[in-house]
Amino acid sequence: MRTLILAALLAGVAMPALAQGAAPAETKAKTDDLEKLEGFHSTNTQAAPEIPQTGRRADAIAKNLAKVKLPDGFKIALYAVVPDARALAVGPNAGVLFVGTRKSKVYTVTDRDKDRVADEVKVFAPGIDFKIPNGVCFSRDGVLTVVEQNRVLAFPAAEFFYENPDVAAGVLVKQGELIPTSEESFNHTARVCRVGPDGKTYIALGQPYNVPPAGKMDLYRKQGIGGIIRIDADGKNREVYATGIRNSVGMDFSTDKSLWFTDNQVDGMGDDTPPGELNQASKAGQNFGFPWFGGGAVRTVEYKSETPPADAVAPKAELPPHAADLGMTFYNGKSFPDSYKGGIFIAEHGSWNRTQPVGARVMFAKLGADGKVESVKPFAEGWLTGDGEYLGRPVDVAVMLDGSLLVSDDSAGAVYRISYEK
Repeated sequence: MRTLILAALLAGVAMPALAQGAAPAETKAKTDDLEKLEGFHSTNTQAAPEIPQTGRRADAIAKNLAKVKLPDGFKIALYAVVPDARALAVGPNAGVLFVGTRKSKVYTVTDRDKDRVADEVKVFAPGIDFKIPNGVCFSRDGVLTVVEQNRVLAFPAAEFFYENPDVAAGVLVKQGELIPTSEESFNHTARVCRVGPDGKTYIALGQPYNVPPAGKMDLYRKQGIGGIIRIDADGKNREVYATGIRNSVGMDFSTDKSLWFTDNQVDGMGDDTPPGELNQASKAGQNFGFPWFGGGAVRTVEYKSETPPADAVAPKAELPPHAADLGMTFYNGKSFPDSYKGGIFIAEHGSWNRTQPVGARVMFAKLGADGKVESVKPFAEGWLTGDGEYLGRPVDVAVMLDGSLLVSDDSAGAVYRISYEK
């Protein structure tokens, strides 16, 4: 199906989408630009200036990396200066990196001479008016999906069209139809996505409350808010895949085709409770316990008197309380030692709701032959100083085509590269 959609887009056929009302005047120009791109017409948009990769800022970021500790044989270096860098998507063909943000831009990062340092960072599709385009993910045949706060777009052959301000584009979910507009919020709106082995696109929808009121539960369950939905490659056949999730900002598929994801726990319950979660969804329709459970087996105050679902799925591993575990990826590369193969790297953004900060590091979850989590330990740490100052805040992790590991940092505005040498 995705291949058919790719062919239709490349032929200049607009993607099907549900009808919606007229756009406000202030957004009509950008809407018209998107419609032009759907039909393969030029928007006459000028390319944005490239982001400088040298100078005082780059030097300061590189200097801070000297404080990051890694296991023997590993080293970390600045790969690219990318403002507000969040979710990462590595192109399957040329290895061009696409970086989402919580603001209004998506960036492309290119290492043209293949010296493992970016040569060029620039805004992707500058003619499109993005709103919180945090979620970026690729299909195996090269279609880039961008999930915004309340819209989903597709860009076939993005690795090859990105050189021009005008790109092939299609609308999978129209503006205002990913979630009801009444539920748009400044909180928990950084979406993430993955294209599954079944060709469907999986999208995590965080719910906007610390703990949602009971009156919202039916709506959220129906819409998949506080859960994970999936759609076909053309945006059709929307389905709620999983519920009972507070705010997942990281997920990936394992070799057995099950979906693993992180989940952030409830705030305001104390420094050391509840724990964060690493979960595994083995089939459609599972419930992961929120809001009856605030993290792990810890009951929320708001739903303590309510009976939780009898089939609520417990996490595969409990993570440090309030460390804000976000992006995750299975390590499927070949350049790291064998002990890392098949394991999970997790980016901890770092706590805000704790008297003593924790996090701001990359963790590694080692899985046994039975698929169970044997341990979760720090892999890269040092962005949080002993004085509680953040030198950086990791957001996402991604494996490059050469097997190295990329780490995004929205605080420093950078992407790092971790490599291994025997």
